[in-house]
Amino acid sequence: MRNASTRLLLTCAAIGVAGGLVFVVSGYLNGLMSATVPVFYGALVGVYFLPGVVSQALLRRGGVALLTGLFAGLIAAAFSPQWFLRYLGAGIAIGLLQELPFVIGRYRYWRAWVFYLAAAIAGVIFGAGVFVGIGGEKFEPWANVVYFGLFVVSPVVFTWIGRIVAGRIDKTGVARGLQREIDRRIGRESAATHASLTTS
Repeated sequence: MRNASTRLLLTCAAIGVAGGLVFVVSGYLNGLMSATVPVFYGALVGVYFLPGVVSQALLRRGGVALLTGLFAGLIAAAFSPQWFLRYLGAGIAIGLLQELPFVIGRYRYWRAWVFYLAAAIAGVIFGAGVFVGIGGEKFEPWANVVYFGLFVVSPVVFTWIGRIVAGRIDKTGVARGLQREIDRRIGRESAATHASLTTS
């Protein structure tokens, strides 16, 4: 069990490091965007969802999105210490938002639709926080629609990309032995057991 825990931690750290480097590039682009065309700020916010999605889709375990988001935030902050709180806060906040829908299912259900629904809802929540921070209340009504629309679309698109990345990593076999099943609900297990008993 200890070996599995070490492997899990190292896997989350590796994904977090890669995600943190992507955060750095995105951070500069987002900084430029917020200073010039703040209404389009949400276009790249989905990048911050990548580490958590990759770890969740690959490992299907509780806490991995939060852990990976923490690693990503720390790595990004090391490269851009002037944005330490921004990166760390974004990594932890989005990691927590990504954990919530799976907590509700007690980490037993990992179907694709949950990822996408969670990304859309988390995007709106995160977008509302940023909206206040950048003074979005001054936007025109059409700009508000574009702004929040991007905060929904961008996380969904990057969730799709993250799931593809996780699938590619999965094919290498590096996560074998760490992964949980996609559907571990009690009702499903009972039905499977009943089916096996009736056919035997």
